[in-house]
Amino acid sequence: MDREKAIDEAKFSFGELREALVERHSEETQQKLERGRVAIAGLGGLGSNVAIALTRIGVGHLHLLDFDRVDLTNLNRQQYFLDQVGRYKTEALSETLQRINPYLDIRLDTVKIIDENIEELFQEDEIVCEAFDVPEYKAMLVSGILEHFPEKKLIAASGLAGYESSNLIRTRRVSKNFYLCGDEVTVSTYGKGLMAPRAALCATHEANMITRLLLGEEDV
Repeated sequence: MDREKAIDEAKFSFGELREALVERHSEETQQKLERGRVAIAGLGGLGSNVAIALTRIGVGHLHLLDFDRVDLTNLNRQQYFLDQVGRYKTEALSETLQRINPYLDIRLDTVKIIDENIEELFQEDEIVCEAFDVPEYKAMLVSGILEHFPEKKLIAASGLAGYESSNLIRTRRVSKNFYLCGDEVTVSTYGKGLMAPRAALCATHEANMITRLLLGEEDV
């Protein structure tokens, strides 16, 4: 479903949806959220949950990046459905987000992020959320953003597998514009792989830190 079709089929106007958000958040807060431009790199257990949370609070502009397709094994923790298996994650997630808010501005890049395209892909984004599963990809993106865009806010994740205590997940400020969410220790092993509750918990840490940054709050 494209954005124009989603808007045509919407049961509520932009004004009605916005009024509902303002009632919860206040006009001042909602204006700041609407101006936000957030890139989410990786749309798996972290990224798909981050995108859902930011859409629900009315962040205005989301940039979704992933080259992968929805697989049956993704459904244990990612925000996709059986009828979306085989589709590109960018397109499937965009359709789901439009069901929440058809007026959301969504940019899709169905590409594999590599060292050579980081500078081109993230130029227009205010905040970059790293949401990969593979440690090597995480390190590559973090290094690239810190090198090319040291002024941008960067939120990454490390340590979220299994079913260890929820209280071990935290958000830590690593440097001026770099935040890290997770327990920074736990890795995926047999019997303690990536599971919905803890992946969503870490994703919510990322989404909440993004929200704080959009609203002018920074952890010490």
